[in-house]
Amino acid sequence: MRIAIALLLVGVGTLLFHFLSPWWWTPIASNWGVFDQTILITFVITGVVFTVIMLFLAYSVYTYRNREGHTAVYEPESKKLELWLSLGTAVGVIALLTPGLFAWASYVTVPEDAAQVEVVGQQWTWNYRYPGADGVLGTTKITNITGDNPFGIDLDDPFGADDILIANNELHMELDQPIKLLFRSKDVLHNFYVPHFRAKMDMVPGMVTFFWMTPTRTGKFEVLCAELCGTGHYNMRGHVVVDEPEDFRIWLAEQSTFVETLAAAGISTGNDLADQGRDIAQSRGCMGCHSIDGSAGVGPSWLALYGKTETLDGGDTVLVDAEFLKTSITDPNAAIVDGYAPSMPPYDLTEEELDALVAYIRSLS
Repeated sequence: MRIAIALLLVGVGTLLFHFLSPWWWTPIASNWGVFDQTILITFVITGVVFTVIMLFLAYSVYTYRNREGHTAVYEPESKKLELWLSLGTAVGVIALLTPGLFAWASYVTVPEDAAQVEVVGQQWTWNYRYPGADGVLGTTKITNITGDNPFGIDLDDPFGADDILIANNELHMELDQPIKLLFRSKDVLHNFYVPHFRAKMDMVPGMVTFFWMTPTRTGKFEVLCAELCGTGHYNMRGHVVVDEPEDFRIWLAEQSTFVETLAAAGISTGNDLADQGRDIAQSRGCMGCHSIDGSAGVGPSWLALYGKTETLDGGDTVLVDAEFLKTSITDPNAAIVDGYAPSMPPYDLTEEELDALVAYIRSLS
């Protein structure tokens, strides 16, 4: 009897907890309705099944409890019961899956007037690319990716010249403008996830995935990587900033195009070594682990690092000079700074790229 009452209390308590502590869903993107509807249908179906099972268990425990004058009867099978259970399960599975198919169709059916933005993920940072004045993103090739061309834009494609490159973790969107997000990964599997938008998508190396949405409220919303991508996974964060149309246009006009980035990197105009190193650091994802403002990260901050004496794991000390920095980049496990995990992968860089990176780190001192 006590067990039957406990089962009833568990069932009633679960239902009360759900209804008295509801999910408060905020409509801040065009897709929110279809996803929340799907979740609600799932809650209703699973809630009904849960309630029926708990009531059946309580009934069975009470009715067939051990008492004088009653003997349990062994019944090996009931084909009629098995048939009803199979049909009921099939109907339940179909009811759970069907709304998801409609939600997925809405998720990948892109409006014709949607703007395009490319999202590139790499350990452990985000980069973004907007089409320029021509409204078309230039083509890309993996073989084109270098420190000066982190997106791998085809230099012979005229549509890529005015593409706008954003080498930081902040993605801007225009309010009430449909946007198609194209996803690429430069190294391992990542997942672009904006919880407030109910939107996420895997980023698979060698593939381009996508989804679309229309932001319906201004604000700043967090971006997370929702796929374990290495030791710095927890630090792969960013923000989506939804701007009023005029504010978005002003922000976009302030950003550099691909041609301007090449000029800044010294491809078509002169540029010092430190600026080249900064571009290499951004393209290689170094900023995902090393800050330039002194804040803590996966690896040591680069602010005032050059010329500093560091204590290594084991107690030895070392002067952070050009030679030490180059060794730390190409063979990170050769000398681990005390307090940091040996999580940095080795980088295969040319001597010129190493000199540029060292010059950039030195400039921060």
